[in-house]
Amino acid sequence: MFVDSHCHINFPGLIEHADEVLSRMQDNHVSHALCVSVGLPQLPEVIAMAERFENVYASVGVHPDHEDEEEPTVARLTELAKHPKVVAIGETGLDYFRLKGDLEWQRERFRVHIQAAKESGKPLIIHTREAAADTLRIMQEEGADEIGGVMHCFTESWEVAEAAIAMGFYISFSGIVTFKNALSIKEVARKVPLENMLIETDSPYLAPVPYRGKTNEPAFVKYVAEEIAKLRNINVEEVAEATTRNFFNLFKSA
Repeated sequence: MFVDSHCHINFPGLIEHADEVLSRMQDNHVSHALCVSVGLPQLPEVIAMAERFENVYASVGVHPDHEDEEEPTVARLTELAKHPKVVAIGETGLDYFRLKGDLEWQRERFRVHIQAAKESGKPLIIHTREAAADTLRIMQEEGADEIGGVMHCFTESWEVAEAAIAMGFYISFSGIVTFKNALSIKEVARKVPLENMLIETDSPYLAPVPYRGKTNEPAFVKYVAEEIAKLRNINVEEVAEATTRNFFNLFKSA
């Protein structure tokens, strides 16, 4: 069985067909999915998904790309994280690709999420894009190693992966690893120990080959596992078993 460790099934394109999406998960041996929050206004939809489906979990967080969102506080995130289906804080992190200029607010928001994760005892879901050095620096400064988490939709170098693993973080691969030109990511997928690996869709985005360009969904996470197995010359069952075990080891309240 596979687990989709990061998806957005509350987003348009999936939420309208939630029953079918969950049915296709079952048909493709995907046992569980984590529906990840990107903002507080959308959080009720995320929670509703987790309450509606026994095998769907939720997170609480505000995405670094959402400049005009309600700004979270440690107290607010910690309180929201008390919901029994909430298993993580995030997604949070830094993104210097989509936004430019003075991004100190983004770094401060990231610090708030790390503090809330430590306070709530729930791991972090970290997004980083063209901001690896600052991401790792803030993780170290705020003691993210005390709570751990996952570097989601990983697209950075092996050196960044090593540094995150050293702080107790898992490395999660998305459909990008199946893309023909994603050579550096494929190389990282060969190197990351299975005991430090998760798989995800980040659906409805980044559909893997053979569905690239189409709406992604949790059922497609098996193609991520199959590509990693091919790259490592191992059975896909090994990837499935390890990443499923890792999911429940990390998200202990799941």
